[in-house]
Amino acid sequence: MTEQTPLCDIGFIGLGVMGKNIALNLADNGYKIAAFDLDHQKVDEIIAQDKIERKEQDPRIVACSSYTELLSKLTAPHLIILSVPAGAPVDDVCHKLIDAGICADDIIVDTGNSLWTDTIEREKQYHGKFIFFTTAVSGGEVGARFGPSLMPSGDPYAWARIEPIWHAISAKVCPETGKALERTSIDQPLPQGEPCATYIGPAGSGHYVKMVHNGIEYADMQLICEAYHVMRESLSMTPKQIASVFKTWNKGVLNSYLMEISAEVLEQDDPETGKPLVDIILDKAGQKGTGLWTAVSALEVGSPAATIAQSVFARSLSTLKHARIRAAKLLEGPEPQVVSEEQRLQSIEQLHDALYCSKIVAYAQGFQLIKLAARQQKWPLDFGGIAKIWRAGCIIRAAFLQKITDAYDRDDELGNLLLDSYFSGEVAKYQHNWRQAIASATLNGIPCGGFSSALAYYDSYRTETLPANLLQGQRDYFGAHTFERIDQPAGKKFHVKWSEPGRPLVKID
Repeated sequence: MTEQTPLCDIGFIGLGVMGKNIALNLADNGYKIAAFDLDHQKVDEIIAQDKIERKEQDPRIVACSSYTELLSKLTAPHLIILSVPAGAPVDDVCHKLIDAGICADDIIVDTGNSLWTDTIEREKQYHGKFIFFTTAVSGGEVGARFGPSLMPSGDPYAWARIEPIWHAISAKVCPETGKALERTSIDQPLPQGEPCATYIGPAGSGHYVKMVHNGIEYADMQLICEAYHVMRESLSMTPKQIASVFKTWNKGVLNSYLMEISAEVLEQDDPETGKPLVDIILDKAGQKGTGLWTAVSALEVGSPAATIAQSVFARSLSTLKHARIRAAKLLEGPEPQVVSEEQRLQSIEQLHDALYCSKIVAYAQGFQLIKLAARQQKWPLDFGGIAKIWRAGCIIRAAFLQKITDAYDRDDELGNLLLDSYFSGEVAKYQHNWRQAIASATLNGIPCGGFSSALAYYDSYRTETLPANLLQGQRDYFGAHTFERIDQPAGKKFHVKWSEPGRPLVKID
């Protein structure tokens, strides 16, 4: 009698860069995987890689050539993880799994960068056919392989089943220090610590939080690039000199994954020309849409996230390469100033503080956006918990995030990070250099939209009376849009009949 092959724990569909690495991560943690991809070569590749990496004789990943075969090789109720492009491909796979015989108590987990509103609609659409659950993933291919940050949301029953799996494969943080416990090789033991995976909330909330994570990521990257640009153009520093500065900064309050990799990029020489690689890379930045989604959502929710939006605009402006080449020959700017070594060192210190303060503002904008969206959607979110799972595994992982966790521990109703005693104190301490850095860059013609928008937000937020009073007067003049008065109860509307003699004031009921 032939011995029956044991059934697999998890079905996995989509073996691109992220999918393949998540599947291998699951296998590292003791789960047996039934794998499928429309491109059968990808299935062959992951099985070949698994054979090279594993020490055991029994295969950890089993190839499947169809959705029906995949279901037949899984324990019931089925758990299937998708790593496919957002949009129509997700629905295509779901419909094919329905045709293959998926059941009402089976769980499908979408781990792609889906738009959060699509997630809400999918949960409704597939209700009764199977349980549609989502988990937003951050960390790139290395994070996916050795420990990502995971933002799951949806049916609580599904989370109860998935929780031990996600806790096993996620990045870990030392509970005492809050520092990441990194695993970067299959030869290293699995780390033990606080998992960077926590239940976010109802359907859509996880992908919304990941979307804002990416918006903050856009801002963080742009701010680092602006500091680099000033050092390069205004302070006449080489890429390797700037890399050295970034490495120094990475030992302090600016410690982060993005700062670390920025230094590595700047140190790299082009293998073909021997020149700094950064000088060979074309200055046209791409984007996949999540930063844009964040900026659009901020406008829709009415949450000012100007630094995030500016970072999206900066990428858009970078794509206008031909126009910029022409404009560079026609449009005049200030003559570059020669700086002494003492001035250079002073400017580097000012840039450090500008980057730090602008970073605080970018995170403040991002968390405020999540808070306002959560209020609209009635999501009961744990903001300290969100900051915790970003401390390791994700692209914006940084020591800085422990301070955000601490802020929400002090006040879980905190409306804006700038109102926390720690962050308000930090900005007060460093804002002079922040302003000096922006002024110097502006006088030298170096664009610093990220720094500037962050400072404008800070100054606007701390201003009790903004010129919106004049703006409301303008709106009332040309469009009879009405206004409120400071000496009357909130909500009472007034209008001046501007075209009538004496311009009488009328109360609007």
